[in-house]
Amino acid sequence: MARSSVLLYLSVVVFIVLLLSFAPSRPNHPHRRLKLRSATSGRDRRSIPFDPVIADIERRREDREWERAHFFPQGNAPAMEAQPEWEDFMDAEDYINDEERFNVTDRIVKLFPKIDVGPADGFVSSNELTEWNLRQVEKEVMHRTQRDMELHDRNHDGFISFDEYEPPSWVHRYQYHDHNSTSDKVGWWKEDHFNASDMDGDGFLNLTEFNDFLHPADTNSPKLIQWLSKEEIRERDKDKDGKLNFQEFFNGLFDLIRRDDLYNLTHESDTSTEAPAKKLFSQLDHNNDGYLSEDELIPVIGDLHPSEYYYAKQQADYVISEADTDKDGRLNLKEMIENPYVFYSAIFTEEDDYNYHDEFR
Repeated sequence: MARSSVLLYLSVVVFIVLLLSFAPSRPNHPHRRLKLRSATSGRDRRSIPFDPVIADIERRREDREWERAHFFPQGNAPAMEAQPEWEDFMDAEDYINDEERFNVTDRIVKLFPKIDVGPADGFVSSNELTEWNLRQVEKEVMHRTQRDMELHDRNHDGFISFDEYEPPSWVHRYQYHDHNSTSDKVGWWKEDHFNASDMDGDGFLNLTEFNDFLHPADTNSPKLIQWLSKEEIRERDKDKDGKLNFQEFFNGLFDLIRRDDLYNLTHESDTSTEAPAKKLFSQLDHNNDGYLSEDELIPVIGDLHPSEYYYAKQQADYVISEADTDKDGRLNLKEMIENPYVFYSAIFTEEDDYNYHDEFR
């Protein structure tokens, strides 16, 4: 009997040891208080919310600020008694930092199978995390487009005419100071931009076309891509001959092209920075006339105006580099659980395309 008790005890000990060995170890980072993005800076920042719950809270906060700014600009907002759905998010940062209400580990466990879909093999790859990021940011962008459409669609017919759309206030200020300006910014609100976004040519923008109008870098429309190329020529064409010579390309445009191969060549070699510029210029100049036309510039438009996919991949690669403890280029559930704050506080800053920062480091 005693022998059986000893065997039972040893079995329980072995089971507990095995259970602990497979359980996630304590997170690598101490607890950090998560902070929501500022509603006023949400449009400009390139951080993509990893968790749809966080994204929903941020959208609610931003919508509230947007309503105050556009519908009650003089502080004449109505009484707050009719906002029960908002009351749950008045102390949103307390909510997401309360483990009983928002458990980060539980959230990662629930989200993991939704990200691991291509294929569902128990690992999250860079492509899978990129696609997840892209889906989150596309929802956010479309939400803002719908909100802007509500603001500008004065007759509420679901379409926007050029007369209905009012450019941002800075356009009017700039034009007031310089009526003959060819500023790069002013061109983005002219009628040819509107017409290029009007894919079906009916003189109005539906929701999809209006989204392209506001975010042309993410378009698949040949008309709008052609317009982007035309704008680049207009902005950089100093001698106004309708095309770019090498100096116009090199001085005003080459440094803006986001390509890893060009970055490595211009930052790691001892050769003149003109060398890679001349090489790319030659590749783009198909007719070898020494100039770049609108059509010849189109191949690098995506590098000049990165899409949301670009930023989604940059953030995915950064997150994996931070959380991939076994360095196999992908993430398992244990790695994600042990590095939760990498997912909930990763920031990609546009000021330095090759620098990535953890906001709470």
